[in-house]
Amino acid sequence: MPTRTSVTGSAHASKVRYSKLVGSDDGYIDLQFKKSPPKVPYKAIALAAVLFLIGSVLIIIGALLLTGYIEVSHPDRTIPVLIIGILVFLPGFYHLRIAYYAWRGYHGYSYEDIPDFDD
Repeated sequence: MPTRTSVTGSAHASKVRYSKLVGSDDGYIDLQFKKSPPKVPYKAIALAAVLFLIGSVLIIIGALLLTGYIEVSHPDRTIPVLIIGILVFLPGFYHLRIAYYAWRGYHGYSYEDIPDFDD
C-alpha cells in the first residue's frame, strides 16, 4: 500500500486557499433575500390621476354652484356635488403624492405603498 505524503509540506498545497464552511446549512442563500427593483404600478397611478382630475373638476363645479356663480334651479343639490368631489379627490391626491415621492426617491416612500390591482 502506498504511503501518504504530508499535504502541508507540499509546495502545491500552499497556494490553495480555503474558507471555513458555515456550521449549519439551512438551505437558504443570500441571493433570495435581495430585494428586486420595484415594479411601477402604471394602472394604479393612471387610476389615481383620473380620480384626482374628476375630483378637482367636481370640487370646482361644486364651489361655483355653491357661490352662485352658476345659476341652479335646485340649490339643495350643490352640496352633494362638492362632497362627492372631495371624496373622489382625496384618494387620487394621496396616491399621486406617494407615486411622486417614490419617483423622486424620498426616504420612506416606494411604489409598493400604492395598491396594485393586477393581482
